Amino acid sequence: MSPRRILALGGGGFSGSVEDALLDEYVVTLAASERPRICLIPTASGDPEAQITRFYGAYEPLGCELSHVSLFRLGSRPVDLRDHLLSRDVIYVGGGSMLNMLAVWRVHGVDALLAEAWQRGVALVGVSAGCMCWFEAGITRTRGVPGPAAGLGLLPFTISVHDGTDPARNAEYRKRIAEGMAGGFAVEDGVGLLFEGGDLAEAVSARPGAGAHRVELRGGRVVQEVIEPRLLGGSGYDGASSLEPVAISEFREAAQRRSRPSRNSLRSTPPV
Repeated sequence: MSPRRILALGGGGFSGSVEDALLDEYVVTLAASERPRICLIPTASGDPEAQITRFYGAYEPLGCELSHVSLFRLGSRPVDLRDHLLSRDVIYVGGGSMLNMLAVWRVHGVDALLAEAWQRGVALVGVSAGCMCWFEAGITRTRGVPGPAAGLGLLPFTISVHDGTDPARNAEYRKRIAEGMAGGFAVEDGVGLLFEGGDLAEAVSARPGAGAHRVELRGGRVVQEVIEPRLLGGSGYDGASSLEPVAISEFREAAQRRSRPSRNSLRSTPPV
């Protein structure tokens, strides 16, 4: 069985800039199959045709067997969700509204199916809202102003996306951690964090200079540690990773010390 893997993208990929095509190529490497079966779930944005078209346009040249699941159109396009999702190599969740997406998933049982797929070795990938959903919690803009929202909890950390481009979200994330929310990661657009099991195995970036931070509460203050990603495409990078794996136990021990209570057309996607 393949390892349980989740690729969390802060923003970008096929819905980002042209240079983010490197992230799409990286997604394909997560599948053991020579012709990876990749399924898009675009629920967070209401299953827009523009996002679906971009997905096919990006991945068809990469030799993949592609599909998508439109939960808003099941009445006219029925599909056996369990059979389809569990037979994929990679499931890619698009961006949009995290809270709305999770609500629709629960109606159809997709949240449980995704957890089962992950346990069976299907690689889970997500961007923006689709990134945060795998974690214990994330900072969403679904309600207009940034605030915390619970995710599926497959990964025992928290996360904030669009780091560096959304100052209000960034400030809210660090404020919440200072108040006792579990620590985790802040990720910039064009950057992906690959988790194997419950550990961070690698950070990658399609954009020179973009990165991520490990954020947690230590000694009563919020501490940020820079995560230097591997630059995809080999530009100025020797292939060696400087990233040390982050074990689940490390964050659990920290938690015990505190009291826890262009692709422009898609940039109009609802806030995550």
